[in-house]
Formats: sequence, C-alpha cells, structure tokens
Amino acid sequence: MQNDDDRQSSANIPGGSPAEPAPVASPDAAVSPPSPPARPSNWSGKTIFWLGLGSIVLAFFAAIGSGWGLWNYQFGFQLLKIAFGIAVLAVAGGLFLGWWARRKSRVAARPLRWTGMVLGGGLALWLLSFAYTERTVPAIHDISTDLADPPQFRMLEVRADNLDQIPGDKEPEMKGMNPQQRWAAIHQKGYGDIRSVRIASPVAEVIAKAERLAKVRGWDIVVADPVEGRLEATDTSRFFRFKDDVVVRVRPTEDGMGSIVDMRSISRDGVSDLGANAKRVRSFLADLAGTNPAG
Repeated sequence: MQNDDDRQSSANIPGGSPAEPAPVASPDAAVSPPSPPARPSNWSGKTIFWLGLGSIVLAFFAAIGSGWGLWNYQFGFQLLKIAFGIAVLAVAGGLFLGWWARRKSRVAARPLRWTGMVLGGGLALWLLSFAYTERTVPAIHDISTDLADPPQFRMLEVRADNLDQIPGDKEPEMKGMNPQQRWAAIHQKGYGDIRSVRIASPVAEVIAKAERLAKVRGWDIVVADPVEGRLEATDTSRFFRFKDDVVVRVRPTEDGMGSIVDMRSISRDGVSDLGANAKRVRSFLADLAGTNPAG
C-alpha cells in the first residue's frame, strides 16, 4: 500500500497516475466587456427648448386674449414684455450652457438647445423690431391727407381722447401750441408725403372703386355713398384685434371731370400707431389712383 509520499511521487513518475491540471481561464473570460457609456443628461436642452417655445406661446396668448376681450391691451403688452424676457433668457441660457459644456468637456444636447434658442431669438428680434419702429415714427395715431380740413366721420365716432396725449408740449419749437397745432406740426414733419390725390374719374366711380378695395382688404364698411362722395370703414388687426377707423372723402375737381380724394385713418386705442395708419393711407390711395404696381 502506498503511503501519501508514494502517491505524491507517483504523480511525477512516468507511468504513474497524472495529477489533475489546474483550470486555466480563457483570455475572453478574464476581461469583462466594457459597460456602455452613460448617455449625457438632456435636462439643459429641454430647459432651453421649453423656454423658447414658452415665450412664443405666451406672446400668442397675450395677443389672442386681448383680441378676444379677456383683458385690455395694456395687460397684453405686459405679457409681451414677460415673453420677451423669457425669449432673451432662452438665448442667453443656451449660449452659457453650450460654453459650460465645452469647458467641462461634456457632450451638450444640441438639437433641443439650439431649437429653443432659435425660437426665443426669433421672437425677441420680432418684438425688438416694433420697439425700433416706435422710436422712428411720430408718436401719433391720427393720419390725414388734409391737415387744415381733415375728413370728418359721420357714422363712426372719433375717440374722445384723440388729441389728449399729443407729444411736444415741452419742446421749445412747439411752446405755446395747442394739441391740434402740435399734431399738425408733428404730422407734417413725419408724414409730409401724405397728401390729397387727384384722380381723373368722377366721384361716383372713385367711391365705387374705393368700396371694392375696402372689401378686398377685409374692412367692415359702414357707409359708401357715391352721391356725397364718402366711405367710412373699420380695419381690424389680426391678433390684438386693434380697430382703426377710416374715412375717404371724394370731391369733384373744378371742371367736374375728376376727383380730389382725401383720406383719414385713426386708431381707437393707444398713443402711437407704429406707423400703421400712414402705411394704410399710402397703400390705399396708391391702389385707388392706380399707381401701386401690387394693387
């Protein structure tokens, strides 16, 4: 009988019982597969996206609510200011987060972030264009081709405070002027090109054409009288639903063969019309006289 030493020796002797080999780990089993990289957090991109989209939604909500009469236009303008601030925050925040991600060598979630920045930037630029226009046009809302004898409304009423907030009362060149005189001076300086128009057609034909043009523009016509030579209508803006009243006065020329056309456009709300009434008068008279290629 072999003892333990003999059995140990026989494992190393040819012909003896070989010892069981120790298991060897395969190279593949020794190295565990790498775990997939963690996906970068998208919270920053989502935040900027919702800020940009939210600014547009708020601006749209402000305009529609004012147009539907849910609140007055002054509150709607306050909402627009808030929307502008959110839009600027979306742009500034997106730029900062992009810079921070590059500094920390992190992967920035670009698609949503850039989408939010574009939305916010577009709204901010659009609102800034109105602020720029407000600074470049006269702060009046009553535009007429005849300053000495403006066309008068008969069916529609001129707002009670039409001349209450005419600027210039503290300017040296307008010192001593009453509101009517200041309005005429500001109007002449800012809109000197808006004047009476002569058309080689009789009064009735001119009024008929004016009525057609008003209908094409979607104005609400109150009266179109070819005998008196008068048209009164109301133009309503798309979103805020601002209403501007229009009167067209047509009188015969000295020989009775042609017509002298005057027009007046007044905003029912606000101090400055951002040039909307002047633009309306220019475009309408150009189409009426046949001098507007697009008319």
